[in-house]
Amino acid sequence: MQGFAAGLLKDYDAVRNGLTLAWSSGAVEGAVGRLKSIKRQMYGRANFDLLRRRVLLNS
Repeated sequence: MQGFAAGLLKDYDAVRNGLTLAWSSGAVEGAVGRLKSIKRQMYGRANFDLLRRRVLLNS
């Protein structure tokens, strides 16, 4: 618990902004995470065209 609290204090400005500002980058982070997951599943199997099709198909 102390390590978690220390991490929050270390990045206090980001934590405060995340809790007080009206906008959030959560949707962008989710999209990036989904894309990275698809890329990991396809590692070494295909080129960019197939990756593009999979990303657009799963949207």
